[in-house]
Amino acid sequence: MNDTDVKTLEIDGHEVSARRGQTILEVARENGIEIPTLCHLDGLSEVGACRLCLVEIKGSNKLQPACVTAVFEGMSVATDSDRLKRHRRTILELLFAERNHICSVCVANGHCELQTLAQKQGVTHIRFPYRYPELPVDASHERFTADHNRCILCTRCVRVCAEVEGAHIWDVSGRGINSLVITDLHQDWGSSNCTRCGKCVQVCPTGALFDKSKIGAEHPKYPDFLVSLNLMREAQ
Repeated sequence: MNDTDVKTLEIDGHEVSARRGQTILEVARENGIEIPTLCHLDGLSEVGACRLCLVEIKGSNKLQPACVTAVFEGMSVATDSDRLKRHRRTILELLFAERNHICSVCVANGHCELQTLAQKQGVTHIRFPYRYPELPVDASHERFTADHNRCILCTRCVRVCAEVEGAHIWDVSGRGINSLVITDLHQDWGSSNCTRCGKCVQVCPTGALFDKSKIGAEHPKYPDFLVSLNLMREAQ
């Protein structure tokens, strides 16, 4: 590695080093600086969908998503300013208002990344009117259920199915508030060509995809398995 491959930058007042091509999120986490995310997951491609990882870069008035913004020499980044905290709380509130997230009766209560982030970011109430959409619950699969009321459109299920499993069962249909994740051009999940591997269920950050045999405290998810799986495949 030559000198041009190493970048020196500042994150929250701390001088850190990075490799060329790394994102702000990667460098921050390597240095113990936590930036909240929902759509990001180690082992999957980045899409910058949730916008929770927005950061401030000196010299720019525009907030940038840390997961898809590459570092450069001399960059100065702020990850936890008052402005960012306000943006993140607003984003989380909008996610709760958009669909039907009722934590007390959700199978993922206590194991939900959206719930955990809301608690960490100090979201105590929702300032926006709830939309209360009438969304379907697909329980046609023999093992799993898809509850669109809990979906935040992070597309983790879409990416893990395509990039890791190679099955390409999941995709996104519609636009804006009418978007839904679907299986096989809108077939019921149970009628689709699903390989029944369950990777999509494991990486879902909410209760949108869940195992029928587990509820509540029995329903933890382990998305970190992707990193180990990818390392094993690379070794082979």
